[in-house]
Amino acid sequence: MQWILLITSLPTENATARMRIWRALKTLGCASLRDGVWLLPAQGNTHNSLGTVAEDTRKSGGDAWVLDIQANQQQAETFPALFDRGADYSAWLEELAQCDPLAEDIPATRKLLKNAAKRLATIMDTDYFPHPLQATAQKRLATTEAALQKRQVSTEPSFREGMPERLDKADFQGRTWATRQDLWVDRLASAWLIHCFIDPQAQFLWLENTAGCPANALGFDFDGARFTHIGKRVTFETLLASFGLEQDVGLQRLSKLVHTLDVGGTNPEAAGFALLLKGLKHRINDDDALLLAGTQILHDFYHAFSLQEDSP
Repeated sequence: MQWILLITSLPTENATARMRIWRALKTLGCASLRDGVWLLPAQGNTHNSLGTVAEDTRKSGGDAWVLDIQANQQQAETFPALFDRGADYSAWLEELAQCDPLAEDIPATRKLLKNAAKRLATIMDTDYFPHPLQATAQKRLATTEAALQKRQVSTEPSFREGMPERLDKADFQGRTWATRQDLWVDRLASAWLIHCFIDPQAQFLWLENTAGCPANALGFDFDGARFTHIGKRVTFETLLASFGLEQDVGLQRLSKLVHTLDVGGTNPEAAGFALLLKGLKHRINDDDALLLAGTQILHDFYHAFSLQEDSP
């Protein structure tokens, strides 16, 4: 692999130039081999970038040389480690975890996410040997941004204060349940939960306009519905709490996945689940058919989540 060395020498009295050039080299993500000796892999525009720094060095009264080198075996094994961005990604992920997409001040949260996206882009610009955490960071940012975006869409339910009411499943059998049409994560998973764990004879209505919800129907996942977002629970979690299902390990783990995709959070399986649902939505336009197809996926996730962690 080809590498580029920049060797610089500046007059000690020109502190302003020294600081400017140091900052430029740090922005490029250069590795410092010793004082005045900087290394970059020969990728993309790195040669031109170091040439620009070298020119600035000369204009500031110093000397600079840009050298192309071929690493030997030992160097080829050790140089990439000088560009390990794992610590940067870990710190960034910790910061993002503090950004709550459910926070009341939406403009402030939007600003935090915008700044987080810029910081992530900066790290990725110098991640010359892509670290595994790069993909994790991108997924976490996308999930959090999507959760915030959904809060700003008028059709999405707001979060009602309080705690879910504890209910008896026996009082909710053979009922008609209604939610917004064009199912997505929380509505799809909630309909599955209702049919499989609460009301096996449930009938579903997919509403174009929630204002037209029949009086005898049990609404879910829209403002004014009997079952919706309460506290920091999404509708799926509200249903779990309402009908005493929170102790089911499989449902517990599934609820974390639904919560992440609906309002943000961290869950390793969320991206895969979202990809499967995206595929279903692409080929199925009918909500009844979508629920039928989604039921099998949710069954599989539930049974996998119910197994012991070390089960095959």
